Amino acid sequence: MTQTVKLDIMSDPICPWCYIGKTHLDKALAAVPDHPFVIEWHPFQLNPEMPETGMDRRAYLETKFGGKEEAVRAYAPVVEHAENAGLKIDFEGMKRTPNTLDAHRLIHWAGIEGKQNALVDALFNAYFVEARDIGDAEVLADIADSVGMDAAVVLKLLKSDADREDIRTRDSHSREMGVTSVPTYIVANQHAVPGAQPPELWEKVISDIMSQIEASPAE
Repeated sequence: MTQTVKLDIMSDPICPWCYIGKTHLDKALAAVPDHPFVIEWHPFQLNPEMPETGMDRRAYLETKFGGKEEAVRAYAPVVEHAENAGLKIDFEGMKRTPNTLDAHRLIHWAGIEGKQNALVDALFNAYFVEARDIGDAEVLADIADSVGMDAAVVLKLLKSDADREDIRTRDSHSREMGVTSVPTYIVANQHAVPGAQPPELWEKVISDIMSQIEASPAE
């Protein structure tokens, strides 16, 4: 049996760098199909104080950056890196900035069903490409359905308090560990890799890990 290595990813589905970072990581994983990584996604809310219903995106940008022009300037590197990664982000189409607590609950439930990566992809696509409100329970249930989860069950869970405190606790735990921005990757519970690293870095990390595994005596 091939030895596996845990790759924990702290992320938020409205974080453009997380979207770009996953695209880079996926490219590296595709280039090394026998990679040892077992991936788990963990909650980190960029805006933990966001109202539960989210807020108008224009108002959000005014508050965070001081206006649309300042926001455009702040997002310029994001747009450039996204385009270089072959991604299009519909910032113009986004009308609301959501509270992502429910999206994180959905990612957690997808993990139980072994569908976490597909669900994270679907959330990124819904928010960045389709400019959908991923704070809306109906939208989240539809996204869940698209990856083979039971939309009716998801909707019922979203209307309850299931795992709300667990997500908040895990988010707080990441901050207590020293995570201040996302994406942050933890390799083998030891090495933190911050930021949207290029595929080449991940290919080198994978190559180094596989060399170590091959060099270690078989149990």
